[in-house]
Amino acid sequence: MSTQFGAKLTACFALASFFSVLSAAQQTTPSSSPDPSTQAQPQSPTKDQTAPPPTPSDKDKNKKGTDPNGQGKVVGTSNDRLFYTLPNFLSIENTAQLPPLTAKQKFAVVARGTFDPVQFPWWAFLSAISQAEDSEPGYGQGWEGYGKRFGTAAADGIIENFMTAAVLPSLLHQDPRFFQSSKGGFLRRSEYAVSRIFVTRTDSGGTQFNYSEIVGSALSASISTYSYHPKSTYISTPTNPHKFVGSDRTLVNAADVWGSQIAYDTITIVVKEFWPDIHRKLAKKHKIEPAVAAP
Repeated sequence: MSTQFGAKLTACFALASFFSVLSAAQQTTPSSSPDPSTQAQPQSPTKDQTAPPPTPSDKDKNKKGTDPNGQGKVVGTSNDRLFYTLPNFLSIENTAQLPPLTAKQKFAVVARGTFDPVQFPWWAFLSAISQAEDSEPGYGQGWEGYGKRFGTAAADGIIENFMTAAVLPSLLHQDPRFFQSSKGGFLRRSEYAVSRIFVTRTDSGGTQFNYSEIVGSALSASISTYSYHPKSTYISTPTNPHKFVGSDRTLVNAADVWGSQIAYDTITIVVKEFWPDIHRKLAKKHKIEPAVAAP
C-alpha cells in the first residue's frame, strides 16, 4: 500500500500540473469584445413581453437544500475545483458565518463530488499505475486484473469520502467543510491546514476533535481491506503456474491504508488552503486586457 500511496501522490501532482497548463492555455485565448456603439440598451418589458422570473429567496434555497442557480450546488458549499478540475466543493473561503449543513446536505455534496465525471478517469489513471507496479498481485494482470483494480480504487474513494464527510459528520454533528484561513505566512497557514485534520468545527459552531476524519478513515480502511481486497490465492505467471500470493486482508495492511489516507488528506488540505492564492495569481497573470475599439 505504500507504493500505492506514492503512486497516488505522483498522479495527483502530474494531473495538477497538466490541468494548470491546460487551463492557462485556455485562459489566454482571446475572446471577441462587443463594439461599444452596438451595445444593447436596457429596455423595459412591453405589453407582449414577459418579465424574467424572480430570483429564489434564501429561504426557498434552504428549503430545497440546493441552489437552483448553482447547477446542483448545495447551499453553504462552493463550486470550486482544485486546478480547475478536481472537485473542491467543501472548501469555503472568507465565509465564517454560515448555517450548519443538514445531514441531507452533507450526503448531497459528498455524492456530488464523489461521482463527478472527473473522478472516473482519475480512478482509471490510479488503476493503471497500480497495474504497472503489480500492486496486490492477487488481482493478476490483463483486463481482468485492471478491472478489479479499477473497482478497488473507486470503492476505496467512495467509502472514504462518505465515511469522513457524510456518515460520521451527520452522526456526530460535525461540519465536514474546510474553512480556509488566508491569514499569516506560509508556515502559519500550513500549520492551520494540518491542524484541521485533527480539529474541526461542530454544527453548533464550536471546535472538537476531528473524529470524522481520524475514525472515519480508519473505518473505511478496515471495510475496504477486509471486504474486497485480495485473499491469499494462487496465480499463474510465466515462470510459475501455481505461484502462491499471500492475503492482503491483514491488520498491518489496514493500518498502512489508514496511514496513507491520513497522509494524503493532510497534503490535500494544505493544497486547499493555498489554492485560492494560486487561482488568483493565475487569473491575474493570464488576464486578457479588453480590446481597444478602433477610432
